[in-house]
This record gives sequence, C-alpha cells and structure tokens, in this order.
Amino acid sequence: MQRRHFFSGAVAGTLASAAVARSALAALPELHQPPVGGSTPWRPEGARYTPVLTLNGWTLPWRLNQGVKEFHLVAEPVVREIAPGMQMRLWGYNGQSPGPTIEVVEGDRVRLFVSNRLPEPTTVHWHGQRLPNGMDGVAGLTQPAIEPGKTWVYEFVARRPGTFMYHPHADEMTQMAMGLMGLWITHPRQTSPLIAQVDRDFAFLMASYNVEPGSATPQVNTMLDFNLWTWNSRTFPGIDSLNVRLGDKVRIRVGNLTMTNHPIHLHGHEFTVTGTDGGPVPPTARWPEVTTDVGVGQMRQIEFVADEEGDWALHCHKSHHTMGPMGHNVPTMIGVDQSAVLEKIQNLVPGYMAMGERGMAEMGSMRMPLPENTLPMMGGRGPHGSLDMGGMFTLLKVRRGQKPGDHSDPGWYQPPAGTLAREWTGPVPEAPQAPAQPTSPAAPAASHDAAAMHGHQHPSSSPEATPAGASPDSTLPSVRKPGAGAHQH
Repeated sequence: MQRRHFFSGAVAGTLASAAVARSALAALPELHQPPVGGSTPWRPEGARYTPVLTLNGWTLPWRLNQGVKEFHLVAEPVVREIAPGMQMRLWGYNGQSPGPTIEVVEGDRVRLFVSNRLPEPTTVHWHGQRLPNGMDGVAGLTQPAIEPGKTWVYEFVARRPGTFMYHPHADEMTQMAMGLMGLWITHPRQTSPLIAQVDRDFAFLMASYNVEPGSATPQVNTMLDFNLWTWNSRTFPGIDSLNVRLGDKVRIRVGNLTMTNHPIHLHGHEFTVTGTDGGPVPPTARWPEVTTDVGVGQMRQIEFVADEEGDWALHCHKSHHTMGPMGHNVPTMIGVDQSAVLEKIQNLVPGYMAMGERGMAEMGSMRMPLPENTLPMMGGRGPHGSLDMGGMFTLLKVRRGQKPGDHSDPGWYQPPAGTLAREWTGPVPEAPQAPAQPTSPAAPAASHDAAAMHGHQHPSSSPEATPAGASPDSTLPSVRKPGAGAHQH
C-alpha cells in the first residue's frame, strides 16, 4: 500500500517544517517504498539463504558501500489498510506499518540511516542485538533523541543469527501504539547444527490497537481494552495466507509488541520452537507442540514439515483475539427472549434487529450497516459459508502441486471424496450423559467440633455415621474413603 498524507492545516505545516531536506538525503541510500502487490521474498543476487516472506509486508533493499550494507529508514505518518473496508492512520517506516523487514547475514557490518519525519523526536532500538552501547537507541540514556527533520546513523556488526525486532525507545507508549515497529532477521553465515535449512520462511509482528468505530487513529493511552488484534497491522480476512508445497520444511517467526501474551496455535501439524530472540533452542530442549505462547516483547521461531494437505487454521487461541472491533461492555443476551421489546424498538428505529439471543455467530453471516471505516466483528468467508473469525487468524495452505518457491494463493482446498465431514441422516446412537450430581450438604454450623473443621476425621463424623435416632439420607451416595475413621494430616 502506498504512503498517503493525511495531515492538513496546522498539522501539515508542522510536519512540513520537520521534513528532511532533499539535500540531506542526497548522499543516503535510495529511499525505498513498499512494492505494490509484492508476494515474493526479495533475494539479493548471490544470497545463499532462504529469504523471509513478511506477511503483507516487504524486505528493505540495501546498497553495498565499501563492504558495509547500508539501509535507509524513514519514520513517518502512514495510512495502513487493516482489512478491506478499513484504514488506519498510523506511524511507520518507509510508507508502511510495520516497517520493512531488514535481512542481513551473520557477520555483516550494517549502517542504518534513520530520518525522522514524525512531529516529535524518536530513536530506533535494535531489539535483541549485541552491539556497542551507544548504538542501542534509548533516548536520553544511550543517545539524544532524533529531532524532527534530522537524520542519524547507526552502525554495528550483526554478531549473531536469529529473529529480532526494531522499535523506538522514545515516547514508546505513543510511538509503538501508533505502529512504529519492524522485523529484523539475521541469517547464519555458515551451516549450523542448531539452525535448519528450510524451504519456506515466514515472519510477522503482532500489534494491538484501540480505534473507536468510525475513526482511524488509535487511542494511544489504552492499556487493556484493545479492539483490534493484528498481524503486521492486518486482520483477517486481510492477512495473507501461508502458501507452501506438500513436504516443505517451514519456519514461522512471530514477534509480540502488544500489551498481552498470545498462544499461537496451528491446526493439522505439530511443530517445535526452535528459536527465540535469545538465539536457537538446543535440540535437547525442544519438544512437539501445536500451541506456543508468545509473551510481550518476545520472539518465537517455530518449525515443522507441511506433510498434511489442506487449508489449516493458524491463529491466536485467545478467542477475543480472533474477532474484529467489538465493545467491552456488551451484555450477554443468550437465552433472553427479546420479542416483547423488538416491535416497540422497531417503531422507533426501523430496521432494528435483536442480536445475541442465540450466540454471536449470526453476526458473521449478516451484513449490517456499520460506521464508516469500521470492520465487522467477523468478516471472513470460506468455501462453506461464513468463517466466524477476524483479528489474529490466517491459513496455512499446503498443496501437492505448489511449485518450489511459489508463494501465490492456490485457492480453496478441495478434499478428496470421503474426507469431508458431512451431515448424518441415519439412526443416531444415544449419547451418554453426565451422571447426576449429588445435592451438596448444608454448610457445617459454627458450633461443630473444631477438630472436624480442621480436617480431623473421627468415626462419629464419617460420611457413613448416623446420629442416634436419625435415618440415613437416601439422597446421598454411600462413599467410603480410604482410611475412613483415621486421623488425616
């Protein structure tokens, strides 16, 4: 998506005065903007690694200057399409939020020019990198902040391979809440027993936003009640699918810059966590999983063999994170008969529909009017109807006929005959039911023996004991615990 300018009036004047002068950019690497419709990883000539495919993103090209790889990042206001029908006003790098992925090779010396076109000072912190202290990018601690209109340069050696991020450490509550972030991948220079060769390598960053219905700018002071959960600032159905060939070795790199953890779950396959932002995980510390939790500020790298053909869900397992914008104070109406008030409300609000009486799935199949620039809670469609998902959700598409290196979408999977769940119209066996639960006895009176209150069991207080003159309660089951009648400590 190309960068668009949305500031006007006084704000536009402020931004214009902060713009980086063209003469100051003349000696810098070419300023790259997001490619249009790019779905193939950028591979520099002679690269011996499998480049990363950034979901709904791109990799930043570099120029070689006397053995140093030079990059140019520009921090600036951007417009990002979250999904069809909604755009957000964010802050990003080089025309997009998150910014372009930076890919280098272990041992590379890198030089990064950072130009500030934001209305306030910023920095860039190279999250997880080993580097000189003065290159760490913490405003006021390791460097002065980069003022609007200025360009600073960072230079260091990419000392270890892994999956990293970059983001500001200057007014970060605002700047990261506005989408200022990006991915950094360092590929190993030599073959490593800890880092496998893969056929497909995907990457995305998780971010959360709170955008009021009908608006386009995030509420940066929100701490808990977010309504948009995104991968690379996109929500389903706007998130690219991961398209692979049957039998491919696949790596997925996930970074979390939201305000909560995310259990990432893959259907149809098992995987292992092979790396974090701390480096590769030793093989003896790996185990098979289908869900891995990614904490705040963490990176996780998972790997698996795509050996099951089909369209497999990949999503956060927090159920509200696979939904679109929604209110947090909406009452649960399941089982509530609203027919008595429906007619009265329709007299005042023609076209009003009562919702939620049978759950929320009907929201996905209905196309109700929404405020401008607002997404539905569930807006996806699948080959069999409404796909009641939004937010942090996409698909792993495994195909036998997908060509090596081909990342194009193969369309919907067609299951072979006899492998599709279907309606059953024959006789149905009776379903077992949970056994009836016994009625709970009344709470013991305050005058009961203190020893019994502390768990000491005497013969007179055992479940089978019956006071003189009283008949046993036939509604309670007769259960004898092991060691009944003995003291239990």
